[in-house]
Amino acid sequence: MRTNECIMSNKNDYTACMEVFMSIPHKEVKTPNIPVDVFLQEAENLYQWCLPDKSLLLAAGLSDNFIYTLPARANACRTAQALWERARNSLGDINKQWEQNSADAYQLRDQLIHSFRYAFRNHKQLLTATAEIAGGNTDANMIQNLNDLAVLGKHNIQLLNKINFDNSQLNIAADMANELAGLLAAANSEKAQKAEIKEIRDRAYTYLKLAVDEIRNCGKYALWKNPERLKGYTSAYRRKNG
Repeated sequence: MRTNECIMSNKNDYTACMEVFMSIPHKEVKTPNIPVDVFLQEAENLYQWCLPDKSLLLAAGLSDNFIYTLPARANACRTAQALWERARNSLGDINKQWEQNSADAYQLRDQLIHSFRYAFRNHKQLLTATAEIAGGNTDANMIQNLNDLAVLGKHNIQLLNKINFDNSQLNIAADMANELAGLLAAANSEKAQKAEIKEIRDRAYTYLKLAVDEIRNCGKYALWKNPERLKGYTSAYRRKNG
C-alpha cells in the first residue's frame, strides 16, 4: 500500500471509530501513561502475535470483535495523536501574546492602584472605590480593573496632578483593557480548542486500550502454561521500564 493510501486508510478508520469512542463515558476516558507511539506499535505487534492463537482466545471467551477491530482502532488512535501533536505545536501564538501583554497590564494595574491610594489618601470615598476596583484576582478582573481605574482617574484628575501623576497612563490603561479583552477571548478559545483535540486523542487511546487489554488478559489466561506464547501478551515497554 502506498503512503497516501495508508494515510487515507487511517483517516477512514478514524472517522469510522469516532462515533464509538466519543460515546465512551467521560469518567472512563484515560490519559496515556505510556508514549503513544510506543503503545501504537505494541498494539500492532499484539495483533500479529494473537492471530495464531485466535482459536484458543475465542475458546476462552474473547470476543472476536476485539481482534478484528484492533488495526482500525490503532489507525484511529494514530490519526487522533497526529492531530493532537499538530495542535500542540501550532496553537499557542495567541497565548504567548497574552502572557507577554498581560504581564505589562498587571504591572500597570498595580502601579495605578498604588498611585491612587496615595493621591486619594484624604478622600475616604475614593479610597473605597479604589479598594473595590482592586478586588478580584482573575484575568477578567484585571481587564475590568484597568478600565475602571482609567475612568476613576479621569474623574479625579486634579488630585492625581497634585502628585505629578503621568496622566497618559490612564489612556494607556483604557486602550490596554480594550485590546486585552479581545486577546483573552481568543486565548481562551485557543485553550478550549486544544483541550477538545486532546480529549478526542484520549478517547481514541482509551478505545484502543480496551481492545489491547482484553486481548492481553485473555492471552495471559489461555496461554499461562506456554511461556513462549505468553510473553507476547505483555507490554515490552512495561517490562523494561517497570
